[in-house]
Amino acid sequence: MKILAIDYGDARIGLAMSDESETLASPIGTYLSQSMRKDIDYIAQLAKEKQVGRIVLGLPINMDGSLGPRADKTKSFGSVLERVSEIPVVYKDERLTTVSAEKTLIECNMRREKRKQVIDTLSAQIILQSYLDAQKRIKDQK
Repeated sequence: MKILAIDYGDARIGLAMSDESETLASPIGTYLSQSMRKDIDYIAQLAKEKQVGRIVLGLPINMDGSLGPRADKTKSFGSVLERVSEIPVVYKDERLTTVSAEKTLIECNMRREKRKQVIDTLSAQIILQSYLDAQKRIKDQK
């Protein structure tokens, strides 16, 4: 099944999707946030068009493992998205994904302006690939 990943932010929302075999995550773009309702409607429609079977939402957990206001907002977003889209939403710890994405883009000698345009979708790709790899490890252990 295809899985959609979301790096949810106030200004931009990064999006990535898996292949049918749930092996490879690919970036699909960045959506500029308008309002929670419009964002949810857009993502729900995209998920239905792409025939997504699950949504992975990056959860911003504090470095000490606690959940702060941003995590609460993300969980609220996920809850409404799940209800509207009727697609299960799971959460994946996204600690340091933006840092990892930024480092990768800098190593590729990407200019700051261009990095800002793609960092959220790359973060979503990292979140999704991490999720896919973890799911594969769980299946392999059985």
